[in-house]
Order: sequence, then C-alpha cells, then structure tokens
Amino acid sequence: GPPRACERVDLLFVIDSSGSMGDNQRSLARSVPGFLRAMRARLDFARSVHVGVVTSSDYFANADGCGAIGSLITRTGGPESSNRSCQPFASGARYLTHDDPDLDARFACIAQVGTGGSDDERMMRALLDAVRPEANLPGRCNSGFLRRDSLLVAVLITDEDDVPDGCDGTGACMTQGSGGTPQAWFDQVLAARSNLPQNVVVLSLLGLRGDNACGAVPAARLLGFTRRFGANGFTGDVCADDYAPFFDGALGVIERACANFVAPP
Repeated sequence: GPPRACERVDLLFVIDSSGSMGDNQRSLARSVPGFLRAMRARLDFARSVHVGVVTSSDYFANADGCGAIGSLITRTGGPESSNRSCQPFASGARYLTHDDPDLDARFACIAQVGTGGSDDERMMRALLDAVRPEANLPGRCNSGFLRRDSLLVAVLITDEDDVPDGCDGTGACMTQGSGGTPQAWFDQVLAARSNLPQNVVVLSLLGLRGDNACGAVPAARLLGFTRRFGANGFTGDVCADDYAPFFDGALGVIERACANFVAPP
C-alpha cells in the first residue's frame, strides 16, 4: 500500500561548540540514546531515522572538505572533544541511523564536539545551511541526510543567544550572529521544507532566565524562533543537570507532529 505519514524522521542536533559548553555536551551525549530508543518505541511506524550533528561555527577538525558551518560532523578535535574519527557509520554515509549497532557510542563521539569553537555562536546559520536542499545533494557533506518526505526534528543546544549585528551608534556596524530575524529564520526553514510548518519540530535547550545556575544568557531570539512553530516548538533549560526529562517531554511533541504530518506535494 501507499507509505504511511511520518515513516521517516530526520533528527538534526545543532550544538554550541564554544568555550563554556563542555558539561552541556556530555549531558546531551548521556541523554540522547535513551530518547532515541523511546522515540522509536512510541513512533513504531517511523521505519527510518537519520541522526546528525552540526556545530555553531566552522569546524575545521571535521573530515577534509567539510569544515564549513552546517556540515555534518564525523570527526572531532580540540579541547573537551571526543578527539577522534567517529566513522564508519552503519549507514555508510555521514549520519547515523536508528539501527546502528553502536549508536550510543557513535552519538557520544559526534556530540562531544568540544569547546574550541567561536564565541560568536551562529546557531541559526548552522541550521539554515544544513537544511538547504543543495547541502544534501550527492557529493556534498550532508548528502542524503535530509529527506523531502521526512519529519525534521531540529534540536538546538546553546548557552548564548544568536545575536543581531552590533552597531556603535555612529553608523559603524559589526557583522555577528547568523544575520536575519526570528521570522526570517522561520520563513527560510519552511521554504526548505515545502512550506509545511507541521512537518518541522524544534526542540531548544536554551538559557531561559537571567538568574540561572550556569550563567547562560537568556536566548530571546532563539526562543522567538522556536515559538513560531506553535505546538511543534518545545523549550527546556540548558542549565539543567539532566536533559532526560526534557527529551521525555519532547516525545509527546514529536508524536503529535507525526500524527499531523502532511505529505509534501
């Protein structure tokens, strides 16, 4: 018979690789394997799950030719990273799949990207560059990862906001952050996903308030982006000691999104 809705899920982690993120990356690596197993159990009709990681800045420890921001990570390097090549993956590609026999260890490898990245965290540039259709063409660094008929689940983890360009009041401005606005980011993600917002889930571990325990900056712009997805947007505290409760809560969001998935034209 015809394919059922939401048979494919593409799970993209956008990880802040700046100097303050070592503990957060380790928490993520511990929490995600259980999340993936629970997601598969609840979404038993999702026959194929792709899992990939990109970083908040260019990452030159990555495989040759794939150092630009938005490229899937397969090799890490630098302070507090796993510092090794994480391949080969069972997929034979640059991303993991749900049935990889070494999923836990391999995800821990690619998720611990370390703390040597730029302090100008361009979280949205990483996401936008990763989901561009041309980034997934054959021969490119993300070849085959993002499928046109999949549910895209983007997971953002950062202790900073994606800042706007800075101006000093004299007309001189410095380019920083990803450029654009939360609405422009939302529009660009939808343009890459057949303009179907119900086919995108955004899960964001961010600074939620100013008096937090880990010094995370309240991420107003990234929160604004996440909330534009309505019921498909879900936020949690990046300062939490354990991310497992966040991912437990996210399961219901993903399940509802799958129930509302619309096959692209």
